[in-house]
Amino acid sequence: MTARWIVHLLLAALAAFALLPLIWMLSVSFMVPGEASNIPPPLLPESPTLANYRELFERRGIGLHFFNSIVVASGVTLLSLLLNSMAGYAFAKLRFTGRDQLFKLLIGALVIPAQVAMIPLFLLMKQLGLVNTYGGVIVPAMASIFGIFLVRQYALSLPDELLEAARIDGASESRIFVRIVLPLLRPVLVTLAVFTFLATWNDFMWPLIVLSDTSVQTLPVALANLSREYVQDNELMMAGSVVTVLPVLALFFALQRYYIEGVLMGSVKG
Repeated sequence: MTARWIVHLLLAALAAFALLPLIWMLSVSFMVPGEASNIPPPLLPESPTLANYRELFERRGIGLHFFNSIVVASGVTLLSLLLNSMAGYAFAKLRFTGRDQLFKLLIGALVIPAQVAMIPLFLLMKQLGLVNTYGGVIVPAMASIFGIFLVRQYALSLPDELLEAARIDGASESRIFVRIVLPLLRPVLVTLAVFTFLATWNDFMWPLIVLSDTSVQTLPVALANLSREYVQDNELMMAGSVVTVLPVLALFFALQRYYIEGVLMGSVKG
């Protein structure tokens, strides 16, 4: 019993240590300008204020960038779930010429750094007329090798007998996929949705490259631009960081049970 309490106390201490920067970021966001620069830096605001958040939303247009991030992250997540689920199921359960070789080629492409493809990808987006549009961010992320691999590994556990029985009853492949496969893939799809939404929401490099128009820039890019303009205003920067971080933290905590279930089930069944 003593050992169990010691383990719990250590875990609680580690959790508090990990959360401390986030708590201090939230605290600083309510401070008046210059208060966080005092020596020693205060842990709590002396006179809490919402002035920093009003500055962000009323004068700096952070609400527009927040909306842009919502549109881009939601669009990428929905399209990614659709395309990755279809591709992963096909690689797992459908038989076609070159299936295994093509999948091995996709897995091999994982070792190629994403930065290598950015210039050719940007030129392609330019040819398609998608630069400075939501599509310039959404289209390249509609499907991913990791997403296909994750769904495939989970779909391998689906019983072939169930699918064959549906085919014998005359169900089409599309009907089998929608009515049988998708409900069974729900745990891994929730996991993939969380992965995809978080990655897209926090992505900085590609939106910075393809979105030069401030009216369509996402939150991370807008926050970086704001930091260059107000490099000394720590309180305003922390308020912007809170606006950027809290939504994804809320999403993760809301779905963490399904997320963990999907990861564990996929690792066991795959």
